[in-house]
Amino acid sequence: MSSGHEIISLVSQRQDLTQFRKKHWEGSFAEYLDLVTADPKVARNAFERVYDMVLTYGTESYEVGREKRVRYRFFSDPDDRGQDAVFGLDGSLQSLVNAFKSAAQGYGIEKRVLLLHGPVGSSKSTIARLLKKGLEKYSQTDAGALYTLGWVDLTDRNMVHWCPMHEEPLHLAPERFRDEISARLNVGAAANGYKVKIRGELCPMCRHIYAERLRRYEGDWTKVIDDVRVKRLILSEKDRIGIGTFQPKDEKNQDSTELTGDINYRKIAEYGSDSDPRAFNFDGEFNIANRGLIEFVEVLKLDVAFLYDLLGASQEHKVKPKKFAQTDIDEVILGHTNEPEYRRLQNNEFMEALRDRTVKIDVPYVTTLSDEIKIYEKDYNKEKVAGKHIAPHTIEMAAMWAILTRLEEPKNASLSLLQKLKLYNGKTLPGFTEDNVKELREQSVMEGMQGISPRYVQDKLSNALVAHPEAKSINPFMVLNELEAGLKHHSLITSEETKNHYRELLGVVKQEYTNIVKNEVQRAIAADEDALKRLCGNYIDNVKAYTQREKVRNKFTGQYDEPDERLMRSIEEKIDIPDSRKDDFRREIMNYIGALSIDGKTFDYKTNERLYKALELKLFEDQKDTIKLTSLVSNVVDADTQAKIDVVKGRLIRDYGYDDESATDVLHYVASIFARGDVK
Repeated sequence: MSSGHEIISLVSQRQDLTQFRKKHWEGSFAEYLDLVTADPKVARNAFERVYDMVLTYGTESYEVGREKRVRYRFFSDPDDRGQDAVFGLDGSLQSLVNAFKSAAQGYGIEKRVLLLHGPVGSSKSTIARLLKKGLEKYSQTDAGALYTLGWVDLTDRNMVHWCPMHEEPLHLAPERFRDEISARLNVGAAANGYKVKIRGELCPMCRHIYAERLRRYEGDWTKVIDDVRVKRLILSEKDRIGIGTFQPKDEKNQDSTELTGDINYRKIAEYGSDSDPRAFNFDGEFNIANRGLIEFVEVLKLDVAFLYDLLGASQEHKVKPKKFAQTDIDEVILGHTNEPEYRRLQNNEFMEALRDRTVKIDVPYVTTLSDEIKIYEKDYNKEKVAGKHIAPHTIEMAAMWAILTRLEEPKNASLSLLQKLKLYNGKTLPGFTEDNVKELREQSVMEGMQGISPRYVQDKLSNALVAHPEAKSINPFMVLNELEAGLKHHSLITSEETKNHYRELLGVVKQEYTNIVKNEVQRAIAADEDALKRLCGNYIDNVKAYTQREKVRNKFTGQYDEPDERLMRSIEEKIDIPDSRKDDFRREIMNYIGALSIDGKTFDYKTNERLYKALELKLFEDQKDTIKLTSLVSNVVDADTQAKIDVVKGRLIRDYGYDDESATDVLHYVASIFARGDVK
């Protein structure tokens, strides 16, 4: 079998014809009423559908500073392997979903424009894109099924004229019978809590055909609905079904017909009037987005003439097409705007009506380092960056700088901006509790609403990847240099003072990186398990003898000596235990060992973080001179020293994620620091 036939065979085996038939179901109005009776959820409104769609993906609950938070898995974009995943905005997303919930329950939010407000590049468009993609997929599932109506052509009954606004078939129910019809449809609704509410009237096109057929059949409604067909509706932005996007153009070219449709001049001659709905294109964004969601990109750049349409659409759920009466719509109106545009709205008294009908949801920049790292790792990882190794801490340092530019200077003089970043990232600092961290966030009103956009960092990471074709890896200094060079021409930073502040923060990040790699190299040099165990055993023997006022047996002479105070202090000083506190620390260690012994557990120095660090630093101090790392600076390395350095390099590759090139670079960098005498 040829490869072409194999591919066709593969598709043939996996295609789901049953599902295709479900998605393309067509039936009579009576059959549709049976569907609604069996499952009232098919007649949900747009807000109910969006809210249910988000919940189908499930939630996770967690606590931040004793405050309960909910994470909606939908916003992790599980359908697209996290391509549009949103990180670090759980509070904003919770506010958005709460607005959907309130609107779904009819508490008033359904009469508002939901406005995502935040700085450029803060994920506003991504959130809107996720909701649109999610609705498309949800409408294809059994749980998210929805339907629309069409009219059989009287001359060719195989032809159906489908509603141009994809409206709810229940609009066919006569007004005076709606309460009774709803009651019948809701007989089985108590179990799942959904109840059918018939709201809205037929669109102008369907209303025209309905009136025409009613005259034809001399008022017999039952014969009218014999001409009605109902079909499953699959929402699709590309096909302009149930999902619309509107982006304002320049003020001179704005035309409200883009929102509410326009006259089809070719058909006026055929139908004789420009107020005949058959001579009108109901293809404005409000029309085609009916039953789903409309996204307004940069909504506050709209011309005032558009705002009247927007206000009516949100408050009354109606739009006014040219030459026609108010027309019902059922859709979620989601807009987004940045900070300068929103400030302009606040200062414009003519926009008061819009402000009053807007629910603002702040979408700030991320201010938690671990979440910012996830944003970049989504695009810069082993799978996507082929043939180039990203050295450890490269993305972390770029993310750290971005976060620092967004944080406000702490009011507490004893707290640096970098320490504040670490507190936000979950690190504990002496004297700071969870309540203090919460207080820090509350004091910083504009935090996350200004600073560097993730897009800028992504652009510079991309530059670093292509700017060094000879290098097999990129390291933090390459990226930090790109970030600094780009500040000269950054179009959104006009203040020299701000640029200088950002440059100073790059210096803070470089110093933090230096501390991190020095620590890693020190740990790699000291990563001799046997030597650490021997050193630990020796220390514990001496501490035990000291605390119990005994002597220590010398392994070589067999005699009993006083505890080795010099050895104990040389280890304790590495973690800044003062002489006045040495007795407390030693008793603490012995109590820790005793508690483990009572539980039947064996002491392991790795489980005590402070002692582990002290032992590593002591071993590093003892071994650094024998490894002669500083000889790398002079490029005079004998074979024995090179072998020892290669062992350290191997540990960096094995334990810390370096490749050969980046490990060599780090060793040279740290060697130059040690050569200057800076080993702390």
